[in-house]
Amino acid sequence: MLKPMMAGIAGRDAAVAGSAERSASVRWTLASLSLSMLLSSLGTSSANVGLPAMAKAFNAPFQQVQWLVLAYLLAITTLIVGVGRLGDIMGRRRLLLAGIFLFTTASILCGFAPTLWLLIAARALQGLGAAFMMALAMAFIGETVPKAKTGSAMGLLGTMSAIGTALGPSLGGVLIAGLSWRAIFLVNAPLGILTYFLASWTLPADRHTPKTERVAFDTVGTLLLALTLAAYALAMTRWRGNFGSSSFALWFIAVGGAALFVLVEASASSPLIQWTMFRDPVLSSSLVMSAMVSTVMMATLVVGPFYLSRALALNAALVGIVMSIGPITSMLMGIPAGRTVDRLGAPFMVIFGLSEMVVGLTALAALPPLFGLAGYIAATAVLSPGYQFFQAANNTAVMRNVPPEQRGVISGLLSLSRNLGLITGASVMGALFALGSATTDIASARPEAVATGMQITFAVAAILTLVALAIALITRRSSSGDAS
Repeated sequence: MLKPMMAGIAGRDAAVAGSAERSASVRWTLASLSLSMLLSSLGTSSANVGLPAMAKAFNAPFQQVQWLVLAYLLAITTLIVGVGRLGDIMGRRRLLLAGIFLFTTASILCGFAPTLWLLIAARALQGLGAAFMMALAMAFIGETVPKAKTGSAMGLLGTMSAIGTALGPSLGGVLIAGLSWRAIFLVNAPLGILTYFLASWTLPADRHTPKTERVAFDTVGTLLLALTLAAYALAMTRWRGNFGSSSFALWFIAVGGAALFVLVEASASSPLIQWTMFRDPVLSSSLVMSAMVSTVMMATLVVGPFYLSRALALNAALVGIVMSIGPITSMLMGIPAGRTVDRLGAPFMVIFGLSEMVVGLTALAALPPLFGLAGYIAATAVLSPGYQFFQAANNTAVMRNVPPEQRGVISGLLSLSRNLGLITGASVMGALFALGSATTDIASARPEAVATGMQITFAVAAILTLVALAIALITRRSSSGDAS
């Protein structure tokens, strides 16, 4: 009697110890993935504040210096799907480590670049490293975190992304003031080294796949997709409501490239994107909603500074403080949002988040003309948590049940939809704002005109979010019908 009882106690103790060890391992893995997201977001936001200093240092016009931002974003946007697919084939651990190494090395090259064009080239390499980090960090969630905790993990990644976005301008400003613009790139080196060693220690080993079972990488499809996305991004960046010859050429390349990509993928033995994936209504609707929501959120970044400075006559310091409310709120709400998703379910929280965003965007259109700055802050405080609820729930809904062999490419598609939304929002919502303000030069527009443009832009943004909410409701209804 005694021996079986003692054996049972020993077995329970071993199980408890094993569970505690696994829990600690997951926490350290999440720490390395979180740092990867932080670095990639920091790389996006920190360079913007340094553009004036770099323009002065290289004696270059703004049109050339802005390529420091565009090169980074273009590298991420054009390559993130291919990177995710490559991780599915070759192993996500080794490629994530390669991405962290590339990002860190490129950051050092940026810090010591002697010319502007070498700096731009180094920024493109940095963006490639960031593409690895963003796509594969999200893909790793499915391997390392139990399904019941997926929402919490996605919320944590969202929080770290928001921290990087919020920290970039302030940290960059301090480093430029105290040292030089080179410091905003060199500061990534120690953080990158820490992330690399932490990831190499904590990430699970790649599964060994026999050579006979390995899938070929779709190089042609990847290059075609990259060309198409680059042409689209550049067309939207250059577009200001008018079509010139260069814009027309870029649109032609984008449309032609998209058509050719579809034809190539249909006949490829191992396509980059399997079109059968989009038969899943959850995946298809989630990608569409992600792009629409990112388009809408970009409006706050485009319109906000002009409205606060022109219509409300705030100085630059106060504009910066007010504009930081959104990222700070998102930062604080990321983890609670993820836990709420785990508790209440992703489909419900997608609908809840979008509903809260509709209320926030409607408030942005209605409250500031009535209550001024207080109305703007109150509306932003409603909008930002809604966005975090949506992001955590939408990412969880997609990634929770993804087959292991497709986690990388689908994670890449999620990131791509977000980036395309941001690019589209910067152009389209910016053009709408100018149209609503009835001027071509927002910087010199009358306060009343800027206020009108702001109201029109956020009213349209609320309508777009309502469309996204309708898509979410239809998807939930159809999914429930299929399940029954």
